[in-house]
Amino acid sequence: MSGRILIIDDEPAIVRALEPVLSAHGWQVFAAGNGRDGVRTAREAAVDLVLLDLGLPDADGKELIPALGLIGGLAIIVISARHQEAEKVAALDAGADDYVDKPFGIDELMARIRTAQRRLGASPEPVLARGELRIDLHQRRVTIQDTEIRLSPKEFDLLRTLAEHGGQVVTQRRLLLAGWGDPSADAQYLRTYIALLRQKLEADPSEPRLILTEPGVGYRLDV
Repeated sequence: MSGRILIIDDEPAIVRALEPVLSAHGWQVFAAGNGRDGVRTAREAAVDLVLLDLGLPDADGKELIPALGLIGGLAIIVISARHQEAEKVAALDAGADDYVDKPFGIDELMARIRTAQRRLGASPEPVLARGELRIDLHQRRVTIQDTEIRLSPKEFDLLRTLAEHGGQVVTQRRLLLAGWGDPSADAQYLRTYIALLRQKLEADPSEPRLILTEPGVGYRLDV
C-alpha cells in the first residue's frame, strides 16, 4: 500500500497508535483534530483516503462526509465508537465507503483500507470477477465456473451494485434505489431478492459466504 492518508480524530492516542503502522505500510500520514482542519488538510494535501471519527469537537463527522466527497478522488472510512446501526447507516448513506467500530483490530482496519484502495484505484471494467463468479456488465450475464446463472433484471441490478462496492457494505437504501428506484421502498422486497440471489449463487444459501449481511445496515459482497 502507498499514498496519502488523513486521520481526522481528536484522540491523540488513536493517531499515535495508527501513524507508525500506516507509515510502515508505505502511507504518508496526515492528522487533524477537528473537522475544519480535516477538510482543509484533505484538500491541500490531496489525500487518497480519510479515516474519519464522528465525535469531533467542532462538528459531527457525518456532516463532513459530503464536503470530503466533493474533493473527489478519495475514500472515506469512518472509525467511531458510535455502534448504533442508525449512525452507521447515516454515515454510509452520506457517502462514506466503509465503517469500522472502535475499538478495532489493526488487521481488520488494514484489510478495510486495502479494499478501499483497490476500489479507488480500479478502472471501470466490463467484467467483474470474484473467484469463479463473473459478472459481465455489458451483456448483463453472470457465470459461475463458466455456467451461466439466469438472473432477473432486478436480481442483476442488485448484484451489480454489490459488486461495484466489492468488499464494502452497501446500505439497504442504496440497494433499494438500485433495484426499485426508491430508497424508501419496503425493505422486505430487498430481503426477498437477496434470498433469491443466494439460492442461485451460494453453495449453501443457509450459510452464505458470498453475499454477507451487515445487520441493520445492509449487505456486503465478500471479496
